[in-house]
Amino acid sequence: MGGGPPGWWGDWFGGPPLRADRGGVRYLVLDVLAERARHGYEVIQAIEQRSGDTYRPSPGVIYPTLQMLEELGHARVIEAEGRKIYEITDAGREDLKANREYVDEFYERFVETSWERFAEDFGDVMKRIGSLMKMLRHAMRRGRITPSVLARTVKVLDKAAAEIEELLGEDPEGRAGRRP
Repeated sequence: MGGGPPGWWGDWFGGPPLRADRGGVRYLVLDVLAERARHGYEVIQAIEQRSGDTYRPSPGVIYPTLQMLEELGHARVIEAEGRKIYEITDAGREDLKANREYVDEFYERFVETSWERFAEDFGDVMKRIGSLMKMLRHAMRRGRITPSVLARTVKVLDKAAAEIEELLGEDPEGRAGRRP
């Protein structure tokens, strides 16, 4: 697990908190192209800026998406100063209009769930988890953890995890380490 300076929450939990859904990047690209024609790197920067510097799509996602949009006729390439610049087409505008809700909801998630806004509160959650670990370690060292107590503890933790999963809208089947 990670640890250390600000930004470490992402290290603990597998990276940045939010990503675009598979296939949804195309609408984010069309959205920034609707503002003005851009080259690939500018598309990346515009999406990153609009997400409050929280989501930065990789070139390995953006350039194939731009190529796909060109093949679909939703974007076209124009040359400017020896560089490929992409601009949205009428078909692209229609596709964006039909999927505007996805774009708006995507960016709203960043405003509502910014790591920085909730870092202190999340730190309180982590302190409680740390206290629980300390208590269990202390009980184990004092011989208070019996097979019966351990089995009951697992049931209590599974119940708490299930309630938290429900709060978060998570699929309990996808979580590793749960006992059936």
